[in-house]
Amino acid sequence: MDRTPDIDTQVLVVGAGPVGLMLAGELALGGADVVVLERRTGPLTESRASTLHARTMEILDQRGLLAELGTPPAGGAGHFGGTPLDLTTASPYSGQWKVPQVRTEELLECWATRLGARVVKGHLLTDLRTTERAVEATAEAEPGAGGAAATLRVRAAYVVGCDGETSTVRRLAGFDFPGRDATRELLRADVAGVDVPDRRFERHPKGLAISARGPGGVTRVMVHEYGATVGHEPGPVSFARVAAAWQRVTGDDISAGTPLWLNSFGDALRQVSQYRRGRVLLAGDAAHHQMPVGGQALNLGLQDAANLGWKLAAEVRGTAGPGLLDSYHAERHPAGRRVLDNIAAQALLLLGGAGTEQLRLLFGELLRKPRVRAHLAGTIAGVDVRYAAEPDGHRLVGARVPHLRLRTAAGPSSTFAVLRPGRGVLLDLGGRPSLSRATEPWADGRVDVVAATPERDRPAPEFTCALLRPDGHVAWADGTVPELKAALRRWFGPPSRHRAGASGRRSAAAS
Repeated sequence: MDRTPDIDTQVLVVGAGPVGLMLAGELALGGADVVVLERRTGPLTESRASTLHARTMEILDQRGLLAELGTPPAGGAGHFGGTPLDLTTASPYSGQWKVPQVRTEELLECWATRLGARVVKGHLLTDLRTTERAVEATAEAEPGAGGAAATLRVRAAYVVGCDGETSTVRRLAGFDFPGRDATRELLRADVAGVDVPDRRFERHPKGLAISARGPGGVTRVMVHEYGATVGHEPGPVSFARVAAAWQRVTGDDISAGTPLWLNSFGDALRQVSQYRRGRVLLAGDAAHHQMPVGGQALNLGLQDAANLGWKLAAEVRGTAGPGLLDSYHAERHPAGRRVLDNIAAQALLLLGGAGTEQLRLLFGELLRKPRVRAHLAGTIAGVDVRYAAEPDGHRLVGARVPHLRLRTAAGPSSTFAVLRPGRGVLLDLGGRPSLSRATEPWADGRVDVVAATPERDRPAPEFTCALLRPDGHVAWADGTVPELKAALRRWFGPPSRHRAGASGRRSAAAS
C-alpha cells in the first residue's frame, strides 16, 4: 500500500453473511483480531436460506447460541431429490429447523461482535495484493454508506473470502474454480396476495411446482419447466416470467399477486481446487457453488467456518503446529465434494422430466430400506462427516463427538456444552489422572480437562476418555499416553515449556 492502512488486523473476513459471521465469531473466540468487510449497508430484506440441519444446530449448541436463538420451528419432513426422506439421526436435533437467514445473521453478528470482532459495512472489495508477510486489501464505499471513507485500506495476516458464489476474493486471488454451469433452473418468488394450495414437489406433465404459505400470508412458489434451458434475460428474474411459468405448469394464475422477492437457482456445480492459496482462504459458497437443495449449501458453509476458525486463530496466535492450517483444505474439500455429488444426484431426480420416473420409483423403494435411509439422512444432516484418522485408531477418531448428558463438579453439562470456551477438551469419563497429567504442557489456554460422569439413564458412552478438537471432532480416544501426546502435538501445537497449575487447566463444563 502507498500509505499506512486504515485498518491493521490479523484476519480480514470478506462477507458478512452467515458463513462470514460464523467464522468471525470462531476466530474471535480463539483469540484472533478479526475484521469483517461487508458490501451491504444494512441487514437482508429477503428470506434466502432458512433451513438448519442437525450438525449445524449442534455447532450452535457448542457455542451456547441455542438459548439465544430459542427453539425454532421444525422444518417438516425432509426429502432427497423430491422423494420424502425421514431425517432422523443420532442427534438431539434430528430433522430440519426453519430459521430465516436474517435471524441467523443477526444472531451470529451479535455473538461475533460481543467477542470483539469488528464489522465494517458499506464497502466493496476492489483490490487484493499478497506480500510475503501480509495481504493488503482495498475497498470502495458503496452508495448509501453514510460518512464512510471513500477508500478503505486494510492490511491483514490472512484474508478469508466468504463472499458467495460470485466471490471477489476468489477472482482477485486467482483461485481455480472448475466445474460446470447450470443447464436447468428453478424460478423462485415470495408473493403476497395469492391463494394457492400448498404443493410439495408436485410433478405435473409440464414441470415441477412447489408452494407453501409462510408467516404473514406470504406464499413462496418455485417452478421448473421440464426441458427449459436456463434463462438469460438481462437483470433480475421478473415476476411476469415466474407467473407465466407457474401458469403453464399448474394452470393457476398468480399474476395479480405482489412479488416481495424474486430469484432463480440452477444446477451449476463448481468447487475450487484448493481452499487455501497462501494467505488467502475461501469458505462457503465462495469455495463451492451448488444448487441449494434442502438447505445443504448454507449448512455446508457454516460447517466450513467451524472447521477453519479455530485453526486460523491458532495460526495467527503462533500456537499452531506444522500443517494445521493446511488441514482445512484436506478435511473440507472432500467433505464439500461429497455434498456436491449428493446435490447433483438430487438435481437429476428433482428436475428430470418423464424420463426419470422409473428412477424415482426405484429410489423411493430404496429409501424404505433402513440402512439406505440412515445413510442419506446422515449425509444431509452433516452428522456422518468423519475426517481422516489413523487406520488402527478408535472408531470415533475423526467423527463428531456423540451427544452425551454429563454430570460434572460444576453441574449438569453435555459433550457439546464442554466445548463452549472454544478450546480443546480432554473429556475424562473414567478417572484416568495419568492422561490428565499428559495434557499439562498444553494447559496454557489450548486444552482444558473436564472430568465427568455420564447420566445413568442414557446409553453407555462409546469411550472413557477422549480428546476433542474445538470444532467437536474427536482427535484421540481411549489410547495410550504417547498416542495422546502425539494427537495433542498434531492439533494443538508444540508443548509449552511452562506448565499451568491445576486451576489453570480445569474448565467449568459449561463456561
